[in-house]
Amino acid sequence: MYIFKKLFKITAGISFVIIFIFFSTLQAKNLDKFNKAKSISDYFSGILHLSENQYSESNNFLKRLDGLESSHQNYSKKYLFSLVNSGKLSQAFHYSNKLERESKDSYVSDLISGVYLLGNSKFKKSKNYFLKAKNRETNSVFENYIANLLFIWSDLDQKNFDNAKIDLNKLDARFENLQKIQIVFLNCFFDKAETENLFENLTLNQGIDFSRYNYFFAKYLINKGFDNKAASIVSDSLKKNPRNLLLNQLESDLQYSKKNFDFDCKKQTHVISELLYITANVLSSQLILDLSNFYLNLAKHLNKDFQPFNTLMADNFYKTDNLLEAKKIYKDLALHGSDFKWYSNKQISKILIQEGKKEQSIKLLSKVYKELNTKGLYETFDFAEFLKNNEEFEKAVFFYTEILNKITKKHPLYPKVTDGRGVSYERLGEWDKAEKDLLASLDADPDQAYVINYLAYSWIEKGVKIDQSLNMLEKANKLKSNDPFIIDSLGWALFKLERYKESKDYLQLAVKLMPTDPIVNDHYGDVLWKNGKKIQARYYWNYVLDLERAEKDLKDKIEQKLIKGL
Repeated sequence: MYIFKKLFKITAGISFVIIFIFFSTLQAKNLDKFNKAKSISDYFSGILHLSENQYSESNNFLKRLDGLESSHQNYSKKYLFSLVNSGKLSQAFHYSNKLERESKDSYVSDLISGVYLLGNSKFKKSKNYFLKAKNRETNSVFENYIANLLFIWSDLDQKNFDNAKIDLNKLDARFENLQKIQIVFLNCFFDKAETENLFENLTLNQGIDFSRYNYFFAKYLINKGFDNKAASIVSDSLKKNPRNLLLNQLESDLQYSKKNFDFDCKKQTHVISELLYITANVLSSQLILDLSNFYLNLAKHLNKDFQPFNTLMADNFYKTDNLLEAKKIYKDLALHGSDFKWYSNKQISKILIQEGKKEQSIKLLSKVYKELNTKGLYETFDFAEFLKNNEEFEKAVFFYTEILNKITKKHPLYPKVTDGRGVSYERLGEWDKAEKDLLASLDADPDQAYVINYLAYSWIEKGVKIDQSLNMLEKANKLKSNDPFIIDSLGWALFKLERYKESKDYLQLAVKLMPTDPIVNDHYGDVLWKNGKKIQARYYWNYVLDLERAEKDLKDKIEQKLIKGL
């Protein structure tokens, strides 16, 4: 986001001119109202805040331009996004009605009207808007697919199972995976005997991770009164997907007879909400965040008791550095079960670190960990990793050791735990223990590029096993090509072996990939010196002295090199 803002400052003047020209071409009857610096500024500010996921601020600016839709259809779309994303769906619905009366309606306004009415149990009216949406020319094939799905689901009260299935199978075959999900939900909605088998086939798919749908499978069984079978489904799924937040919370809820969330595939609104969530998730993965949040807010309207949707909402805010909004959502999520409490506070702790509140962050997560009723292996591992990453190495060693006392070498956590403890030992100056752990980690999983790099670089710095380190780093470089840390280590191994020309090529690439890293620049200065380029070497050493990230010990060594050379 910082880069975006810097770029924005550069292009702001140009963009302002473009907007000014645009407004000056409005129809004559609108010139007096909108062709003013204040109106241009409001529009410009509204669009900027929308792009940064600052929806209330965006809405405050755009609502001042009511009437602009008569000349500028893109305004109505942006204004609708600002309304929906700031939680004002009712206002968005009424504005959509205004657009319809003025024949300015669009796919977006149709979608809003349809979802709003559907969420208020007005199925017949909502169906008419989804019909309009699917018959429009849209910006993408995906939008058309979504509109068709919404129409089919809103029309189920008028169709039997066979006709609905035919309609689903007519849709674009390119969305095969989404189609599979819809067929399962359709069988569930009509309570067909094949539903369980279809859920099983979907969740056992080897090509795509459908583990999320074990949650909906379990909820289907719970709603039919088969709690024990649901618990078995959840337990088996967690063995394969132990970090699945939704399933972990459901397991806790079943164990303690609680109910945090609600989903019923016999409710059209719930199924459509999941469809809209899938759409939002796809858009989020492509960093189209304002549109992702638009679909997500529509999903939340249709299933108000399904708080897990907010994990994606918080993540979208986090991606745009809107940390305050992300924190608000995480604090609310923390109230919905022990697993969500742990997950949310981990995220809040991460945000506090970014805000420069390290002590507060450590205090918060330590308190929440202590309060956990059940401290599983993965919660303990998360806590140990958090402590290690925040330089609480002694405490991290304690919790890593606690895990290792409970698992065997075959456990999937074993290589990660021995790696984490090895790094902690190394930072504590206990190299013999660190080396033993790092070797154990690689023995359990030999293809961990970063563990290879850490161990090999440590050996190089100690002046031992340099030839072996070089061979290991060449392997790591193949596993993680173009990784700047591994490339730097590889170049440094060659430097220690006095192969200076080869070393220079790798270290030069590392500097290009990490131009502000103090150690990489120091290494490159050293190899330039050894290749007879002493003026250039001094340039890079001096550059490190100006870097805030450079530690004092490194700066002291560089000052000596500037006086005496290598």
